[in-house]
Amino acid sequence: MPSLTIAFLAALALYLTLKIWLARRQLRHVRAHRNAVPTAFDGAIEPDQHRKAADYTTARTRVGLVDLGVSAVVLLLWTLIGGLQWLDAGWRQIGLNPYLTGTGVILSVGLISGLIDLPLSVYSTFRLEARFGFNKTTPGTFVADLVKSTLLIVVIGAPLVFCALWLMARAGAYWWLYVWALWLAFTLVLTWAYPALIAPLFNKFRPLENVELKERLNALLARCGFSSEGVFVMDGSRRSAHGNAYFTGFGRNKRIVFFDTLMDTLSGVEIEAVMAHELGHFRLHHIKLRLLMSAVLGLCGFALLGWLAAQPWFYHGLGVTTPSDHAALILFALVAPIFMFPLTPAFAWLSRNHEFAADNYATKQADGNALVSGLVKLYRDNSTTLTPDPLYSRFYDSHPPAAVRIANLKR
Repeated sequence: MPSLTIAFLAALALYLTLKIWLARRQLRHVRAHRNAVPTAFDGAIEPDQHRKAADYTTARTRVGLVDLGVSAVVLLLWTLIGGLQWLDAGWRQIGLNPYLTGTGVILSVGLISGLIDLPLSVYSTFRLEARFGFNKTTPGTFVADLVKSTLLIVVIGAPLVFCALWLMARAGAYWWLYVWALWLAFTLVLTWAYPALIAPLFNKFRPLENVELKERLNALLARCGFSSEGVFVMDGSRRSAHGNAYFTGFGRNKRIVFFDTLMDTLSGVEIEAVMAHELGHFRLHHIKLRLLMSAVLGLCGFALLGWLAAQPWFYHGLGVTTPSDHAALILFALVAPIFMFPLTPAFAWLSRNHEFAADNYATKQADGNALVSGLVKLYRDNSTTLTPDPLYSRFYDSHPPAAVRIANLKR
C-alpha cells in the first residue's frame, strides 16, 4: 500500500475519531445541564427556553454526526474507491480539449457532491428547523435557492476553473503563483460584489426606515468614522425565524445588514450596541487581517499543490491512475481539510479574540448594558445553548460561549 494512502487513512481515522469524541462530549454536557439555567441568565432565560436550546443543540449535533459519516464515505468513494478516476475517464471519452474536460470534471464533482448532500439539507430545513419553530422556507423558495446557487456555480465557477487550468498548463514551473493571484483577485472581487450583486438574488434589502433609529445609527457611524452604502434590513424572516446582523463587503460596497427578525426583537439602543460591535470588526481591522491570513494560507497551499502536482505518488496514493491538472486540484481540495483539521482550534481562538475585541470596542461607542441585553435576546430567540462543552467550544466555536462573553462585557 502506498505511503500516502496509509497517511491519508490514518489522518482520516484521526479526523473522524476526534470529531466524534468532541460531538459526544458536547451531547453529554448539554444534556447534563439541560434543566438548570446558568445563574448569569436567571430571569432573562426561562427554563423552558433553556431546555429548548439544549434540545436544539443536541438535534443539530446528531445531524452533524450523520453528515460526518456521509462525508467520509463520499470522500473515500471519490478517492481510494476510484470515483474520480471513473468520472475523469467518462469525460475524456467525450473528446473535448484538456481545459474543457478538466472544467467539466471539477464542476461535476461539485454538483454530484451537492446532490449527495441534498437529502440531509432537506431534512435539516423541513424537519429539524421546523420542529423547533425556526423554518420559514417554503418548498418553492428552497428549490429556487437551489437553482440559483447551481447557476451561479456554473456561470462564475466554470470560467474561473478554465482559467486556472489554462495557467497550470501554460505558465511554467511557477504556475501555482499565477493561479494563486487569480484566486486572490477572484476572492476580492467576489467580496466586493457580493452585497450589491449576489446577495440581492436571494434576499430583499431595504434601507432602514425608522427615522429616530436611523439618526441614532448615523451618529454612531460618524463617531466611528465609517462610511458605507448605508444600513440595510434583510428579509431573513422569509426563510428562518433566526435573527442576526453582519458586516459585509469592502470599499464603497461596505454594508451593515440587520435581519428583520432581529429588528422586531431588539430595542433601538440594543440595535445601536449590536451595530457598534460590527463596526468594531471594521475599525480594529479584523476584516483586513482575515483577508491577509487567507491570502498567505492560500499562497502556502498553492505552493504545496505546485509541488504535489508533479509527483506521481500523489495521484496513485489517492486512487487516481491518470495524473492531470484537474485531478491535482480536486484531490488537493478533497484531502487538504483532513490534514488541516488540527489547526481548527487556532483559527477558532483567533476568531473568539476578535469577538472579545469588538465587544470591548462596542462598549466604548454605545451602551454596554444594552449590548448585554441584546445578546441575551439573540441567545434566547436563536436557541443558542448556554452550556456548551468547554473543550468542544474551545476547539470549534468562532464566538465565545454565552456565559463567558456576557461576563467579559459586564467587567
